[in-house]
Amino acid sequence: MRTLTISPHTDDAILTTGGTISRILEEGGQVVYVGLSIAEESVPEGFPKNAVERETRRATKVLGIDPKKVYIKRFPVRRFQEHRQEILDFIINLREKVRPDIVFIPANEDIHQDHEVVNRESIRAFRNFCSIYGYDFPWTDLYGMKMNLFYQLEERHIKTKVKAVSCLKSQIIKKSFYLTEEYLRGLAIERGTRIRTNYAEAFEVIRDIRRTSQ
Repeated sequence: MRTLTISPHTDDAILTTGGTISRILEEGGQVVYVGLSIAEESVPEGFPKNAVERETRRATKVLGIDPKKVYIKRFPVRRFQEHRQEILDFIINLREKVRPDIVFIPANEDIHQDHEVVNRESIRAFRNFCSIYGYDFPWTDLYGMKMNLFYQLEERHIKTKVKAVSCLKSQIIKKSFYLTEEYLRGLAIERGTRIRTNYAEAFEVIRDIRRTSQ
């Protein structure tokens, strides 16, 4: 199984899909990770402008992703709307290169302006080609994501995710609550209770395509 994870800002999908990525790789799947912005304008004082890129590369390595399968772009944060066509063209090129079975993207109800652009352009690019799953971002989800797909996780997957997130030093210093181990575990436990397991990550099925083996 080939999966493509598209993260508007390079660290987004580590927070939302890190446990699932760890499980997919453990089960022999392939993962390509794409970050579209390193958010240079938002890097805290005292950190280099490329801090988020460097941290994301370390974090994805912790998750087990081949560094050659991590792609980082530099679209300006909070201005994706101005670059919709460039983003779509890049995503289409990825589609042809990776030919994924599953794509993970921001969910349909995510109200962050950059996440919305990635959601719509990814749907345009992949709607006829593969399954599309929206990931769980409660802090930018206004109306409530349709959680209709759950990946059961074990303690080892959560530990790997927490270790990966701990690489995001420039973001942790902002004291964002969703970067704490307490929050990451709490959300995984809450999602897990919905399927009677210890931990899970939840997704919205935007498109589900099951191809034959021909």
